[in-house]
Amino acid sequence: MTYEGVLKKMQTEFGNPIQYYLVFENSFLNVNQLLHKNLEISFVGFQCLNCGKKKKIFRQGFCYDCFYSSAAVGDWIMKPELSTAHLGIQDRDLAYEEKVQLQPHIVYLALSSEVKVGVTRKTQMPTRWIDQGATQAISIVEVPNRYLAGITEVALKNHYADKTNWRKMLTNNVEQIDLVAERLKVENLIPTEVQEYFYSQKNDLYEMHYPVLEYPTKVASLSLDKSPHFQGKLTGIKGQYLLFEDGTVFNIRGSEGYVVTFSV
Repeated sequence: MTYEGVLKKMQTEFGNPIQYYLVFENSFLNVNQLLHKNLEISFVGFQCLNCGKKKKIFRQGFCYDCFYSSAAVGDWIMKPELSTAHLGIQDRDLAYEEKVQLQPHIVYLALSSEVKVGVTRKTQMPTRWIDQGATQAISIVEVPNRYLAGITEVALKNHYADKTNWRKMLTNNVEQIDLVAERLKVENLIPTEVQEYFYSQKNDLYEMHYPVLEYPTKVASLSLDKSPHFQGKLTGIKGQYLLFEDGTVFNIRGSEGYVVTFSV
């Protein structure tokens, strides 16, 4: 059976284990059902997720022009502390920025390799943690806008990583840390203006279990630019990665905007 379409990040459903879906324009695929099966991935072309044109992807599924013009990929996406919608100041499109920035945001601690700090919209829990391949996550504060979340994250970056070590995450080399106890350590580290939002007693520790038959000891990343055709046996799914028997891993989210065929 063959599926063809534009890659977008896998949709997920929280469960034990996490359920993963590849959704194309006219079909979808439950990726969990492909475990222990041979899968062929072939590169067909490009399609920008923003303008829909068949233009080479630059970053995050967008072509060059869209990446530098769309409000959906402004600098405040990766650096929440740069958010200005709460001041009524536009970056690229104030209406869009108000919609995204002026809503409840969570600052959290997660275990995907070591303890990391991060920011997500409240509506993206626990999706954000699943996408990062976290095995556990816990909220620190819930604030009313992205800016307050951003300055909290900046304050905590001096004490925690803010990026996932993807190689450790995919080989399941994860530190064992008590996140409930860890959360209590950060109260005096967060900015004064968010102290009132600190979670001290809330019992909201999430645990994520991934559909992985066997973790690799070493990983090699598949690039469709360098290897437009790949075949291998699927042995796991974690974060937004497909894991194969030979140690090859394929980052679906890192290949958004690529048109591919999947043959099972």
